[in-house]
Amino acid sequence: MKKLISMMALVAFLFAGTVNAQQKPEAKKDAVKTEKKEAKTEKKEAKKEMKAEKKEAKKEVKK
Repeated sequence: MKKLISMMALVAFLFAGTVNAQQKPEAKKDAVKTEKKEAKTEKKEAKKEMKAEKKEAKKEVKK
């Protein structure tokens, strides 16, 4: 009886290990990628705004 219980516990342990190994860590990677893309687009937009402000300032100085 003890052997049967130990064998079942061992099988359950090995099965749980293989199930955990099959989980995809890509979900975290996708979240990080989207955050990086958003940060890049925000930086680009900020640069465009700064350029537009500089152009406006130059136009005002010329007037």
